[in-house]
Amino acid sequence: MRKFNIAGPVVAADHYCIPPLERVNLEELLDLVRDKTYFVLHAPRQTGKTSALLALRDLLNSGAAGDYRCIYADFELGQPAREDTARAMRALLGELARQAHMTSGDDTPDGLRGAALETEGADGALIDVLSRWARADPRPLVLLIDEIDALVGDTLLSVLRQLRAGYPDRPGRFPHSVILCGVRDVRDYRIRSTVQNALVLGGSAFNIKSESLRLGDFTEAETRSLPAQHTAETGQAFTEDALALIWTRTAGQPWLVNALCREACFKSEPGRNRARAITADDILEAQERLILARVTHLDDLADKLREDRVRRVVAPMLTGAADRRSYADRDRDVEYARDLGMLSQHDAKRIANPIYAEVIPRELTWVTQDDVEAETGSYVLADGALDVNRLLADFQGFFREHSEHWTQRFDRYREAGPQLLLQAYLQKVVNGGGRLEREYALGRGRVDLLIVWPHGGRTRRFVVECKVRRDGLERTVREGVEQTRGYVDRCGAESGHLIVFDRSADRTWKEKIFRREAPADEGSAPVTVWGM
Repeated sequence: MRKFNIAGPVVAADHYCIPPLERVNLEELLDLVRDKTYFVLHAPRQTGKTSALLALRDLLNSGAAGDYRCIYADFELGQPAREDTARAMRALLGELARQAHMTSGDDTPDGLRGAALETEGADGALIDVLSRWARADPRPLVLLIDEIDALVGDTLLSVLRQLRAGYPDRPGRFPHSVILCGVRDVRDYRIRSTVQNALVLGGSAFNIKSESLRLGDFTEAETRSLPAQHTAETGQAFTEDALALIWTRTAGQPWLVNALCREACFKSEPGRNRARAITADDILEAQERLILARVTHLDDLADKLREDRVRRVVAPMLTGAADRRSYADRDRDVEYARDLGMLSQHDAKRIANPIYAEVIPRELTWVTQDDVEAETGSYVLADGALDVNRLLADFQGFFREHSEHWTQRFDRYREAGPQLLLQAYLQKVVNGGGRLEREYALGRGRVDLLIVWPHGGRTRRFVVECKVRRDGLERTVREGVEQTRGYVDRCGAESGHLIVFDRSADRTWKEKIFRREAPADEGSAPVTVWGM
């Protein structure tokens, strides 16, 4: 039985999959190879890069696209050596020799590597092996180098510069075409060279790159294709709501699509009953289990939050503030976060998908959630309804008493401390019976939260919107109420709550703390304003 793949390259016999070469512009790729170019294929982790490279290798070696000899090599093997270039080069040449033998029975690089390391040293061995290897067979040699950006500092510089130095001798005396594959485009590398005691840009170390291609996420049709393959092979259906939710929650991120479906169909006891259709509730429960388990893919994403380049992009989103840095500084950080897959490829102001948008604030508030002394039962009425007014009133008191100390816990994200503290408090309470959904983006001027609570056979929704007081209280409230009503209307919520955080050290808590009802607006749900 085939399954949904969440680790390593796809194998059509074992996994539901989209044929890897259908996910790229194959004719463009082949044209670049035919034209003897050196180019980049990049995409976030667990998107399908390696699967595409292996499929391209097999196509080129089949003779269907021309008479090539193509070798795939994973250069991540050199990462443990860090900047010990000699040690790293031994590992990389060994990987090339191993892959050549396994792919085509070619032992040429194995016979060359020892002498090359001895006579040419670490900074000349690669170019020596590749030039001799290219001359050993009249068929053009194509190299597919995966995980190139796993290499560190001077080791990465050495590889890039040796490829650049041999480039003019192609195709007869150096590889005909080379594809470098990694998370980021080579031009964006900022490589710290210990030997030179300098920062070297990848674009200068590898200025022979002709193109940079990006492997995208699944389309909606491709996203729906994977569960459809499962249905065809097992008979287990997905409801239309479930299929729509898989698409909206993942935005087509390949690992997330596979992980949600695998969790719902193979890890859940009810989901293993093939006579039972997978529902939207099954997908939401699968999402929650993945987040709580802190699976490797999501944990890697969370780990990136510690990087300053990522923090400078994410923190303004969590506060609702504008990023006021220069365009050049901001754009470099945004491009980096986008290459990591953290931001949407279509709208760099937004987190890539709702699951990532959920993981980010949760990761930043894990410890705080555990320490918040608020229990779900305290806010559930006798009929099972959630008392949102009491919940926010208690948070208001909690914030007044603890905010100065607790917001310091958020370390690099201290500027987003009030918003994160609110989310930690709501998450602790709401997760006991409902769910908290989040919407935030660069420059929106606010953070939108949605409490979803099941009650009496129906789903009740309450909007909580956060704004920071900036240009006067009344203006902030007026804009916030209008924005809150818009979100209430879009979500079909029954009420809205606007939280106004006042960060001024000059105003007293008596001035900051208040509660008032916004003026009624005919046909609109009520909005309560909470000052903090």
